[in-house]
Amino acid sequence: MSEILALGVSHKTAPLELRERLSLTEGRAVAALRELTEAGTIEEAAAISTCNRTELYLVVSDPVEAESEALGVLTRKAGIRPTELLGHLYSLRGVDASRHLLRVTAGLDSMIVGEAEIQGQVKRAYELALVEGATGPILNRLFRGALAAGGRARNETAIGERGVSIPSVAVEVAQRALGDLSERTVLMIGAGGTAELVAQALVARGVQTVFVANRHHDRALGLAQRFDGEAIRFESLPEQLTQVDVAVSTTNSPHHIIERDGLEQVMAEREARPLLLIDIAVPRDIEPECREISGVSVYDIDDVQQIVERNAGVREAEATRAERIIEAELDRFQRWVASLEVVPTITALREHGDEVVRRVLAENENRWEGLGEADRERMELMAKAIASRILHEPTRQIRRAAGSDDAYQYVSALRELFGLDIETEVESEADAAGKVTELRRPGHQG
Repeated sequence: MSEILALGVSHKTAPLELRERLSLTEGRAVAALRELTEAGTIEEAAAISTCNRTELYLVVSDPVEAESEALGVLTRKAGIRPTELLGHLYSLRGVDASRHLLRVTAGLDSMIVGEAEIQGQVKRAYELALVEGATGPILNRLFRGALAAGGRARNETAIGERGVSIPSVAVEVAQRALGDLSERTVLMIGAGGTAELVAQALVARGVQTVFVANRHHDRALGLAQRFDGEAIRFESLPEQLTQVDVAVSTTNSPHHIIERDGLEQVMAEREARPLLLIDIAVPRDIEPECREISGVSVYDIDDVQQIVERNAGVREAEATRAERIIEAELDRFQRWVASLEVVPTITALREHGDEVVRRVLAENENRWEGLGEADRERMELMAKAIASRILHEPTRQIRRAAGSDDAYQYVSALRELFGLDIETEVESEADAAGKVTELRRPGHQG
């Protein structure tokens, strides 16, 4: 019987340096899938690779041997020794492997619970494996179920609605204060990694106009170009503050960039138009006394962090609801897998019924020579209907038993009672007898 095996590392088990080495680009993923499916014990394969995880999902006939094969593929692609994965690699089988994929797809195993990107990443990984012909009926069913469960978790719960990172909450603060951001102008002070994440979140919320100011103008140009924005000289900062609706500061400056005296002059030129300042730098870029200026709203890193923690609490509560969706989809998949065990017996039972009808009709052919073609067809249909009615209840009962502890007993009893294995046994005995006869022919030594 085939078994599902999941093998991989994630942000929970491995440092970034190791995850980077194990990362599979599309080309490496294709090569890995080919190697995996060429292994004798691996029937189906798919690979997920993101900044936070690299995982292989396999359908295997021998889990121990398949795990060794898969580990070899991973380490060869990464150029590392298998021993370097000790303590970092996890291996899951059966229902645990299936549950893990569903939780990953729903964002429940992510660094930020409920993050949306993973759903698309899983979908692309599945599509790649599908195109490469590496998947089969079991992984196809599992991945489709995982994507469906992930979609339901996001549609039916609030798991992904509130930001739980500093950059995303900074933008959430702006939206709460100003409403629709599509017509607002934003000034980014700083051009590092945090500034890029803020700019990305701003554009996702519809912001069209982004200005970037940085002490190193070339870095400001680079960030502005990535988001169709405009870079400004750092010395033009006061002038730009008179024009924008919100400024988000993210520098590593040891001194205040915006001070009370200079901001009072800016506000005088703004003619009572309010200004929102979001300071997520440590140490702070905006002098705390700026809060005292009329028309100015200032949020610092502590304010933003409080919102992050509240949002994280909401997401954790919603995650409990999402887990129930995952378990429901997992139960549906497990019942489908369990049904695979009884399908061959049901098929054999139906074929047995058809064969009995065919033989009885053939044996009694001479009894209704005078019947017309239409009557013969009606008789054949009636015989098939009788066989089908007789087999209906056994078929229904074995389907109901699928996945239960009694399934094996049901399968064994049906195969014995209806003689489903007799023909195979007779054929095997005949084959064996034939081989014995062959061996005993003249010229052969016994």
